Order: sequence, then structure tokens, then C-alpha cells
Amino acid sequence: MTQSERFTNRELSWLAFNKRVLSEAKDNHLPLMERLKFLSITASNLDEFFMVRVASLKDQVNAGYTKKDIAGMTSKEQIDAILKETHKFTTAQYNTYNRSFLPSLKKNGLKIVTEFEKLTEEQADYVDNYFQKEVFPVLTPMAVDSSRPFPLIRNRSLNIGALLMDKKKKGTIDFATVQVPSVLPRVVTIPTDGDNCTTVILLEQIIEKNIQKLFLNYKVLCQAPFRVMRNADLSIDEDEAADLLIEIEKQLKKRQWGEAIRLEVEDNIDKRLLKTLRKELNLSEDAIFKINGPLDLTFLMKVYDIEGFDHLKEPKYTPQQPKMLDASRDLFEQIREHDILLHHPYETFDPVVNFVKKAASDPNVLAIKQTLYRVSSHSPIIASLAQAAENGKQVSVLVELKARFDEENNIVWAKKLEKAGCHVIYGLVGLKTHSKITLVVRKEEDGIRRYVHLGTGNYNDSTAKLYTDMGMFTSKTRYGEDATAVFNMLSGYSEPLVWNKLSLAPLWLRGKFLSLIEREKEHAKNGRTARIIAKMNSLCDPGIIEALYDASEAGVEIDLIVRGICCLRAGIKGLSEHIRVRSIVGTFLEHSRIFYFENNGNAEYYMGSADWMPRNLDKRVEILFPVEDPILQEEIYHILHIQLSDTKKAHLLMPDGHYVKVDQRGKTPLNSQLYFCEEAMANAKK
Repeated sequence: MTQSERFTNRELSWLAFNKRVLSEAKDNHLPLMERLKFLSITASNLDEFFMVRVASLKDQVNAGYTKKDIAGMTSKEQIDAILKETHKFTTAQYNTYNRSFLPSLKKNGLKIVTEFEKLTEEQADYVDNYFQKEVFPVLTPMAVDSSRPFPLIRNRSLNIGALLMDKKKKGTIDFATVQVPSVLPRVVTIPTDGDNCTTVILLEQIIEKNIQKLFLNYKVLCQAPFRVMRNADLSIDEDEAADLLIEIEKQLKKRQWGEAIRLEVEDNIDKRLLKTLRKELNLSEDAIFKINGPLDLTFLMKVYDIEGFDHLKEPKYTPQQPKMLDASRDLFEQIREHDILLHHPYETFDPVVNFVKKAASDPNVLAIKQTLYRVSSHSPIIASLAQAAENGKQVSVLVELKARFDEENNIVWAKKLEKAGCHVIYGLVGLKTHSKITLVVRKEEDGIRRYVHLGTGNYNDSTAKLYTDMGMFTSKTRYGEDATAVFNMLSGYSEPLVWNKLSLAPLWLRGKFLSLIEREKEHAKNGRTARIIAKMNSLCDPGIIEALYDASEAGVEIDLIVRGICCLRAGIKGLSEHIRVRSIVGTFLEHSRIFYFENNGNAEYYMGSADWMPRNLDKRVEILFPVEDPILQEEIYHILHIQLSDTKKAHLLMPDGHYVKVDQRGKTPLNSQLYFCEEAMANAKK
């Protein structure tokens, strides 16, 4: 195999992941409304992919960058392949929407209007009145002529373009556009047409039906919705920025007006109207997506929220009390007794929130230190940190301002924490701080004790109900010493000579992983037992992949559970025949990072914040921590074993690069996520 044939292109691998999400939308075994959510997620996934990944590739093309990626593709070749695959994917999305969802929803009592011409008289009157009273006052129609240039179309905004003819100057055709206001609900319930269906219409259809009222002196020749995707990847020169917070605030304003990279239009758009849009936005033919249905399928999340259809949804799961914690006992006391493992969202995130809340009010707590990457909009953790500072405690918080698409939210929290008296750090120049660590310093009878929480996911109480993550509480001295060293390194320039337990990127983590893989390889070469199980979001680091190939050739059995991107080729003779890769796509987003190395019967277990990606290993502050308590190790092995036994939600990576669902013949049906839900509920009853 050539060097490039040893790897799969990262972007095409991501598109394959979005296909796996679409396969959930097509799965008739799932309740209809849950399938609807998956279809919505494919649309939001694709938006972010274009705004960041495709935009970055376009920047490379514009800069004349011709270096090939690990799969041997230039930036231009990658864009061409992405657009080709995305056109196919979009067709599959809308085939699913039109052929499956619309008839199924109608059959179950929910009708989405597809053509406003087919409204009954009563419905048409209702829509017109709604437009006049609720919509018309909010709209800003914008005509384009010699005195009014083509307006700036905001990123991801939904708009309606129109061609107009002046009633007085016949023959002159002008372009006009109106933005569909995001401040109004996009899904509008209207009277039924007598068939007992809940009937909804989209806001853009209401505007289209009444568009003539916006241009009274003109005849509207044609109109069509359109949507522009722009480059939203912030460009920040941190070395030159006097104040990172101010610089990011400036860049956020530019995000709405980045270079256009994709245009979505209705498939029946007038050719003259499309020509105008394409010319003004300067887009190639293959960057234009003609859509057979409503643009931006993320509106389906709003359809999911319509009342009266709970019977078409999965019963809502309530996270349970962790089996290693007694809610009636003091949290610090329990952490002193033994390390505690948390498994979210099967077990509630409340102990983590309470850890910070309790520390904020505890008179014996002297200091709280925490890293924050993404937090919820009404974060109870932020409130507790502010309260702690007001109570006179030393509070140091690293707020990562560069967390993509959370920059604005994080700026708000950073300012609030500073105002409360917290010492706020914005991270290290050139690096994102992605680690998840909290340190509480407490004065006790026998001296100062440090309590530490380490996790695989963000300190976000909202996403903790949706993402699968692991966390660990410990008060062991050597973890506490390392935690102190981490925060001293982040806030100052102090770098410890040696780490007790933790391994950090960007300086030490790559070497740690490579040495662990190398050790398994040596065990296998010498006839000893050797196995690696690794669970993560993405795998695309060429150095790690080559090390795994070498270990496989030496005979190490390797099982990888990789949710999204995987640039490794699995099951290829002479290269990776001992490597198996699976991706689990289910109700919850698989987010935990867990690593198991068999080590000739002396197994080592690690968890952390980092995926096996160059950015995580080389350009971020990440933490890997060992789990040494035998009871916790047993629990982690159990979790990995159940995921490797999943026959319902697992997709297996084939040698040719495509994924297939597990063949269930002769196997016990097992949905690992459902298993963990049921297990957590059973444990809570004990």
C-alpha cells in the first residue's frame, strides 16, 4: 500500500459519520419523533462542518497551499470530493424527509403544509391575518438598484429572494430580498382542514404567500427561499492581540460576513433569480445546493416539541443517583474514603454541581480552581464560583474564550466571574485549554487536603443530560499535587519537574500514549498477553495510527470505539488485521474518552479529555489521568465490554472504508445505551 492508501481522508470520514446519524433517522424501529431529531441533527452537523472544515480548506486553496493530507489529497481535491458527497447526502436527507417523514407524520396526526396554494379558505385567511398582525411589522424588504447595493446576507439566515418589475417602468427587472426573521417562530400552527390533524406551516411560506404586500409598486415575477453558509472560522493573532477578550469580541462580529461557501435554494428557483444570487455571492456551480423541500431541516427540532405527540417519542430518561455515592452523606467525607466514578448521563451530573456549590459555602474551603470550556447559559457552577469569591475564597477559573461557537457565552461568564472577584484566566497563547479539572483546597483537622474532580466532558449541566461522559472524584495526595501543578502552570509559568499521576498535552501526552502502545507491542512480540481498547470521539493522528498499525502487526488485539472521524484503515491484511473499529450512534452523544492497556495481565486504565487527533495532542492543554482503584477499574472494563457487545447501535468499519450495522444473527440483541439506563435505574433502587 502507498503511504496515502494507509489512511482515510478526515473530511470524508466525517461525512461517513453524518451518514450514520442519517441511518438512525431512517430506522423504522425507532419512534417517529426520535427519528425526526436525528434528521435535524444531520442538518446542524452539516452546517458546522461547512462553516469550519470546508471554510478552512477554501482558505488553504485561496492561499495557494498545495501540501497533501495524510490520505494524499490536496485542499482542492478534498473540496471537490466533499461537495460531490454532500450533494448525494443532501438528496438522501430530503428523500427521507419527503418519502418517509411527511406521510408518516400525517398518518400520525401531524400535517406539515408543503404548498400554500392547497390551503383551505379558512386556513388561507388565518395565514394572511397572521402575516398582517405578527409578521409584517418585523420584516425589512431590501430592493437592489443603482442606489442600493446588494445587501450583506447574514450567515445561516433564511431569506426570500425575488425578482420585481416596476409597474411604471415595464421591462426593468430588479432584485429584492427579505430576511425571514429569526425572532419569530418558524413553525406556525394553523387551523386544521377538518381531518383532525395538527397542521403547521413554515414562516417562510407565510411570507412567500404575502410577498406582494411588501412591494406594492412592483409586480413580483418570482420568489424563492435561499440560505447562505459562510466561513465562520475565527482568525485570531494571539501574539498581536493586546487583549484577547476584546480581540475575540471583534472577530465574532465578522463571523456573520465571512466568505460565502455554500448556497441552498429551492430546486424550482427561477434561473434568472439563481443567476443573480450566484453572481453576487461569487459561488461555483457545485457549491449551489438545489433542495427538494424546506431549507434548513433544523426546524424539525421545533416540530419535535409540538405538544400532543409524546406517544411517538422515547420515554424521557431521568439520570439516576450514582451507585458509588450516598446522597444522604457528606460528599467530601465519601471522597476521602475512596475514589468515586461517575457515568453520565446514566448517573446524574448533580454531584459535580454540588461539589462546587458545597465548596463555595463550606467555611473550611480555602480555594477553588476550575477549567471551563463550554458551560450552559444558566450555569449553576458559574453561580457557585461567583458566590465562593464573594464569600472570600480564592477562586481561579480558566475560561477558554476560543471554544468554537461558545465564544460569546464564555465572554459573558468571564466578565461576570471577574466582577464577582474571581481570578479569571483566558488560557495560554496559541493553545486551547480543553482539560476538565476542578480542585478544591480544604483545611481539615489533619491539615490541608485537596479534593479533585477529573472528567472527560465539559462542566455543562445541560449537555451532561445528552452526552455520555465519565468523571472521577479523588482526594489522593498525588492527584492533588498534580492538580495544583496544572493550575500553577495555567496561571503562571511554573512547570513541574515531574508529574505524579497526570499526563498533559501538548508536552507529554503524545509520548505517554506512544509508550503505552509500544509496551503492548513488545508484550505481543515476546508472546505475552497484549490488548488495547480505546474509546474516543475521533482518531486522525498519523503518528498514533502508525503506532497502532505496528502493534497490530506484532499481534496486539486492538478494539477501537470511535464515534466520529476515523482515518485508520481497519482489518487490512499485513497492516491492521488485528484492529477492529466500531462507532456507536444512539440517543446520547458518545463523548467519553477511555483507554485500556492489558500490559500482560497488569491492566492499566486511563480516562481524559483528549481524542487521538493532532490538535488535541499538540495544540491543546489536555489531561489524561489513570484510574487505579480496582473497583473503579472493574466498572470501566464492564462499560467497555458492554459497548463492544452492542448489536443494535454499533456500526463496524469495513476494510474498504464503509460502515455496516452489526450482523445480529446468532447474537443477543443489545443496545448499550439502553442497557446502561436500565442498569443505573436498577442500581438506584438497591
